[in-house]
Amino acid sequence: MALRPVQVNLKALDVSAVGRFWAEALGWGSYSGGSGVITYVGPGVTDVGPVVSGVGPVGGFVWPDPVVVCVDVVSVPEPKTAAKNRVHLDLATTSAAHQAELVARLKDLGARPAHVGQGNVPWTVLADPEGNEFCVLEPREIYRDTGPIAAVVVDCADPRAMTRFWDGAMDWTLHEVTDDHATLRSAKGAGPYLEFLRTPGAKTVPDRVHLDLLPYPGDDKEAEVARLRALGATDLDLGQGDVPWTCLTDPEGHEFCVLALP
Repeated sequence: MALRPVQVNLKALDVSAVGRFWAEALGWGSYSGGSGVITYVGPGVTDVGPVVSGVGPVGGFVWPDPVVVCVDVVSVPEPKTAAKNRVHLDLATTSAAHQAELVARLKDLGARPAHVGQGNVPWTVLADPEGNEFCVLEPREIYRDTGPIAAVVVDCADPRAMTRFWDGAMDWTLHEVTDDHATLRSAKGAGPYLEFLRTPGAKTVPDRVHLDLLPYPGDDKEAEVARLRALGATDLDLGQGDVPWTCLTDPEGHEFCVLALP
């Protein structure tokens, strides 16, 4: 049994605007689903309804993909608080010129500089139109083949403990673990990394960004959820009611969902 991350769930007041931003930012298009089949809508066009807008690669993309981690923008009634998200995206670049061009283009799309105590660093910290922080990295060899999303980054108190949980939860491969940093990636050696960074402070509010996991065909979702609870996950009641997905938190309280198979 195993699970795989299939999308980053990002909450927004204005699904269309935030979905459009991320489609343009990543050079992707939007998709909508019916009966578990995701149909590509169009490059840079994200306006598939008032509740959910998915953003994924162009060119006949079908969700779920074995490697690609998409962005799923979900409508909520509350704006983001002033608290920094403890999960964010790092975007990859291929050269200093590409980094500068991407930062300028993102600002034209509605991103704004964000200050999270980063100091003088070679990457650029921005926030999307609703304040969700993300980073545009300087070119790094490790991210040369990830696609536009270099990494999904999780702030935490104990990267080693977090790695024990997430390495057991998913079928991804552990690449590095230290007291300050841990990294996992798909066993296929493609797509973004999942990284855990030791970060000061504690989680105080529900995050606007979280991972959605999906079982493989033939696996039992409830058995997977039970396995996660045994690893240290906790059930989470957000008032979601009777839905086909299960809301949980990891051992440090980061929210995530286990989706039902299409």
